[in-house]
Parts: sequence; structure tokens; C-alpha cells
Amino acid sequence: MKALVSLELDKYSVENVTLAGPRAGELRIRMAATGVCHSDVSVINGTLPLPKPLVLGHEGAGVVAELGEGVGGFEIGDHVVLAFNPTCGKCPSCRRQEPQFCSIGAPDGKMLDGTSRVKLGNDELGVMQFLGCMAEEAIVPAISAVQIDKSIPMDKAALVGCGVMTGVGAVINTAKVSPGSSVAVFGCGGVGLSIIQGARLAGAARIIAIDLADNKLEMARQFGATHTVNSAKENGVLQCKELTGGEGVDYSFEAVGIPQLMIEANEAARRGGTVTIVGVGKLTESVPFNALMLAMSGKTVKGCYYGDANVREDFPKLLNLYRAGRLNLDDMVTATYSIDDAPQAIEDLLSNKNARGVIVYE
Repeated sequence: MKALVSLELDKYSVENVTLAGPRAGELRIRMAATGVCHSDVSVINGTLPLPKPLVLGHEGAGVVAELGEGVGGFEIGDHVVLAFNPTCGKCPSCRRQEPQFCSIGAPDGKMLDGTSRVKLGNDELGVMQFLGCMAEEAIVPAISAVQIDKSIPMDKAALVGCGVMTGVGAVINTAKVSPGSSVAVFGCGGVGLSIIQGARLAGAARIIAIDLADNKLEMARQFGATHTVNSAKENGVLQCKELTGGEGVDYSFEAVGIPQLMIEANEAARRGGTVTIVGVGKLTESVPFNALMLAMSGKTVKGCYYGDANVREDFPKLLNLYRAGRLNLDDMVTATYSIDDAPQAIEDLLSNKNARGVIVYE
């Protein structure tokens, strides 16, 4: 089969690879759609330090093609969205109702049993986040798959697997944005646009989108932003304060993973406001806080991983909102690609061309 492989640092290409069958507790998924996400780029450039070579892809939807030994609750032909964080339901985090922090396994390119299912020639390959779903097929842990209604278009469903869940979840689950409040979103990529949609769903009265690219700001208005700021021309923090009578916003979100933007998101929030960091920065970088104002400002600063999602409950909820016309997934997909064109999809991501590019499979 064909797959997009991160071969070494900053080098990736479509390769013909072989895929073994599922083992106990696993599913073979015939992929229908894979979203192209900045986290894939973070693996390529080493921000996410997963060992290479490995098959990219962590945001996908497909059809169950084969069941591994002992797998229950699935049938061949089921449509599923894949979760890049498996949830066992048994570990301390799962028992605390924090399945996003499930400790069943740390992603190291291998499957949960520490072995590989993919080969390039005679060499074993890793997979991204136990999935490696930027490929025509994937072997995945059954606990990483969530069944969905077969009427939902797969290219839209795939987005829920990462970007949309992360963004909407950051608003609803993490920050718990209240109706009538003010929100600032620093960064309007796929996750940032999903944060904007989440803020609209939560009933925020003022949603300020900050980005360097005018096309991303146009998209932000389409998805619910009430105000936009091109930070290449204007100071985003000052604009947030000006639009809120000098106070700052009730809730601010950073969706890129850049320390300076994290600082600005903190500065844009009012005293007593909530700052949510969604973007993933580099392991070698830190964010300074003023030692006096950290206490005096009374702000709540939160990290957000995977939208604090319980995927088995939240994936269906988001897709129900989509079917009800309240969550716009159709316009999120601004380009589709074949697996052969996956490198171009990565390049278009890097040039800020799309809200979300999606690889679709015949």
C-alpha cells in the first residue's frame, strides 16, 4: 500500500510499504480520509520527537476491514473516527474521568505491544500516535476507534479526530467559555478556526481572531469571529484591550505553539480571566511569566491536551452538531488530495493555503 513516510528530519515522501494483519485487540482500517495537521509537520521537523522513519497521520476516518483476536463491539464495515490518544478505561487517569491523559502507552512509534506492523522493504517502520493513518490502510488499537453513523461524509468526520475536537473541546471542556463573554484566539489554522467555532457554539458575544495571514482572517469571520486583527500590521494585545474597554478579554486561546504568542495570549486576558494554551511548542522552549503579576492578575492559565476530550462521548456529540447544522465542517475542508499528492498537501499546509486539507482514498 501507499503511505506518507517521515524518513528522517525534514524529509518525507510517499512510499510503497507492506502492512501486517491486526494482532489481538487491534483493527485493520481501510482509510477513507486523513486530515493534514500541523502536528504531522511537528513530527517531520522534530518538534514532536518521535523516532523515524515512521508513517505519518493521526487525524482520520475509515472503515473496519478486519478484526484482531478478542476484539468486540465492532463489525466489518463499521465506519469509525480514529483517536490519536487511546483510552483504556482502566488506568488512574481514565478512572478520574480524564481519558485524554490515559497512561496505557506513550507514543514511541510502536504499537501498544511495543512492536511494528509496517515495513519499508525489510525495514520496520513506526507509526504516528499508534495510528499512522496517512496511508491507504492502518492497523490501530481497537480502543483508538470510535464508531460513527454511516451517513456522515468521511472527509468531514476525519476532522473530528484531531483539529476540531481539540479546538471545540478547548472552549467547551477546558476553558468552559460562558455565554455573552469575550474571546481572543491567537492563530487561525485548523485548530484556531475550531476554537472560533467552539466560542460561537458557547454563545460568546465577542470573538477576536488574531493571525498574520489575511486569508486565515477571512476564514475566521466565516466561522464566527466578530473581529479580526492582522498582527503583522496591528498589535493584537492592544486591539483586544481596545475592543473590551481597556480590560482585556474574558478568555484567550493560543493555537500555534509559539512562546511569544503564549505571552500575548496571557497579556490579552483581563485580570481574573482565563488563558488556555492549545498550541504545542518545542521541548527546548519556555514561557516566562512576571513573578509579581502572576499572582496579582488572578488569571487562570490552563494547558489543553486534545480538547480534554472523552472521545467516545465527544466525537458523536460534535458530529451530531454537524448534522444539526450548528458545527460547520463542510467549509473547513478547503482542498482534497490523493495519497500521491500528500507531499503537496504538506506544502500547502506550510503556506497557510487551507483551513484543512484532507487526503481522500478511492
